[in-house]
Amino acid sequence: MSISAPDLRCLHVAAGMALSAILAFASPVWAQSPRIPTSLQPQQLAVIVNDDDPDSVAIAALYREKRLIPVGNVVHVRIPGQPRKLDAAQFAQIKQQIDSKLPPRIQAVLMAWTAPYAVECQGITAAYTLGFDPALCSKPCGPGKPSPYFNAPSRQPYTDHGLRIAMLLPASPQELARAVIERGVSAKPAPHAGAYYVITPDKARNSRAPFFPRPGVLKGRDVEMHVASSTALENVSNILVYQIGAAKVDKLDSVRFLPGALADHLTSLGGDLLGSTQMSSLRWLEAGATASYGAVSEPCNYWQKFPHPAVLLSHYVRGESAIEAYWKSVAWPAQGVFIGEPLAAPYR
Repeated sequence: MSISAPDLRCLHVAAGMALSAILAFASPVWAQSPRIPTSLQPQQLAVIVNDDDPDSVAIAALYREKRLIPVGNVVHVRIPGQPRKLDAAQFAQIKQQIDSKLPPRIQAVLMAWTAPYAVECQGITAAYTLGFDPALCSKPCGPGKPSPYFNAPSRQPYTDHGLRIAMLLPASPQELARAVIERGVSAKPAPHAGAYYVITPDKARNSRAPFFPRPGVLKGRDVEMHVASSTALENVSNILVYQIGAAKVDKLDSVRFLPGALADHLTSLGGDLLGSTQMSSLRWLEAGATASYGAVSEPCNYWQKFPHPAVLLSHYVRGESAIEAYWKSVAWPAQGVFIGEPLAAPYR
């Protein structure tokens, strides 16, 4: 990962936004309107199935059953060969096929497969939500385009912004997918939950460390925030959030995540799910997390291209779902892929 110089003005703006997000816990955001739920509902989520992938077919059916997704919300496509990456033309055809079958009530989509997870240099979830940007691939290490959904108060992304936010539920192996689904379904508030933020010796991957929340307990949520200087957490339990900057995170077998936990690492290619250059974001799901995020192409270490720690935690503990909190936490998400169980919402 190359070292970039983040724009100081953006840093100051983001710091203010992070502070505002944390202070928002004092206001009754979750009680603003009884007619609009605090998080995404099953009837607002479409499930996309790749009929050429047996694991996709099986996991999509299980997910629809577990989350009571209406049968009319299921869209079938065919992507032979399970390629890791699609070109722009292939993706445009699939996206048009999906969009043509979605009613206006659909606010988000879940792609039930492991691959494809990229569209040229972009994450497939971002390419679907924001549209494919051919200019980005000529300079992937440059600044990205801002997402209008970043730290937004909206609870209906398509209605308010014309964006259907997307997440990928890795379907292979099926045992992992089933476990991730169960974690999301069973997520609920836990006593003494912990949000852990680790500053590593890897300076290039610590660009979001200035935005780590201060240590302390969030009133009314029993979530304690911890900031540590280390190479990784070890022998820690009740983890709700785990964020770190590292190419590979060690000791994952010694930590225990709560159902609904979010975890990610700032590095170049975490979103290359089946690659071997750096640690894949899939390792977080294998370790017990319920959702994660990673870049599919070299983004450089702009903090804006990765989940903002304070924004992510703020939206999640206010009752929003994993897909909403993760999407709202990334200012420039084009090169990333969001993975996991989208409807997990322990503080719903």
